[in-house]
Amino acid sequence: MKKIILARLSLITPPGSRTDLLTSGMIHPDQVMVEGGKVVIPVNVPPDFPGDLAQVQTLIEERLQSLDGIDNLLVVLTAERAAAPQPTAPEPPKLKKRPTEAPGRDMRPHSAAVPGIKNIIAVASGKGGVGKSTTAANLALALRSLGLRVGLLDADIYGPSMPRLLAITERPRIEDDVVYPVEQYGIKVMSMGFLMQEESPVIWRGPMVVTALMQMTREVNWGELDVLVLDMPPGTGDAQLTMAQQVPLQGAVIVSTPQDLALIDARKGLKMFKQVDVPILGIVENMSTFICPHCGKSSDIFGHGGAEEDARRLGVPFLGAIPLHMTIREMSDAGTPVVISDPDGVHARHYRDIALRVATRLFPEEDED
Repeated sequence: MKKIILARLSLITPPGSRTDLLTSGMIHPDQVMVEGGKVVIPVNVPPDFPGDLAQVQTLIEERLQSLDGIDNLLVVLTAERAAAPQPTAPEPPKLKKRPTEAPGRDMRPHSAAVPGIKNIIAVASGKGGVGKSTTAANLALALRSLGLRVGLLDADIYGPSMPRLLAITERPRIEDDVVYPVEQYGIKVMSMGFLMQEESPVIWRGPMVVTALMQMTREVNWGELDVLVLDMPPGTGDAQLTMAQQVPLQGAVIVSTPQDLALIDARKGLKMFKQVDVPILGIVENMSTFICPHCGKSSDIFGHGGAEEDARRLGVPFLGAIPLHMTIREMSDAGTPVVISDPDGVHARHYRDIALRVATRLFPEEDED
């Protein structure tokens, strides 16, 4: 199938170009991903490309959609032309910042709102392995249990977790070039993991990742949502900064374990959001205390209270602590998070309490009523 796809792509010469997509280097064969009926075509647009990007996308889709065996086709256009302005061109005033000042709210265009979505919040961490995706999934489901219309975007391109966490095996529906998210447990979910096999790595450069994130955010028909939860990639790199600047975030939830090493990185993530003027909804201390299932004694394996102390010192809300417990891990691996598998249990109550505090900050007028 991949050979057939590459053969068809070699027949496409974009308007304004003298060579086909493969010869010109706009499409690299090793970057084309074919997994069963799912096909992802990354297109590397050179800075001096004179043609119409939308026309290039249309030509690729028209050439490949007639092939038998392709169920989902995603054409990812990199934005190198916009990301690499000419040296002589004046820098847009919105993007300027003084060396002594942190960038303010105008770093994020106000016109970039996503239609139909009232609030977008980011669940982030300074490093991986702190349970961010598990927290994001349970937070989204807990917000749904409060009666809100909720969506969940798995923005961790390199390590998408939502297909496993939510036991989703179906693919997103595509109609008239519009992608519809998968619905599971009452929330709408989109993830790059739906478009590839679980073991397949995503070997993309930064501009391709950013473009894919923007497409999954803005070119997906989310419908009407009260809250869209973004499960952000860990760290403070290009993808995280671009999402913070280009998406109108109403706030960020920082997830950390109590240990000092994790808290150091969590502070970096928190400061990144502050520098682009994204409100901090609060800090969640994950893996807080371990309760032995045999003897009932508690052990502070990663410490305890470190995130709460940091929140107090930094002047941001502390949303709550999630214990380190076998049930949370087992239910997450099984694709039935504790908010779904044991909605009346103590662990689900922790997540609902956090969701209630987040909702109170997102909808203060309803809380006053």
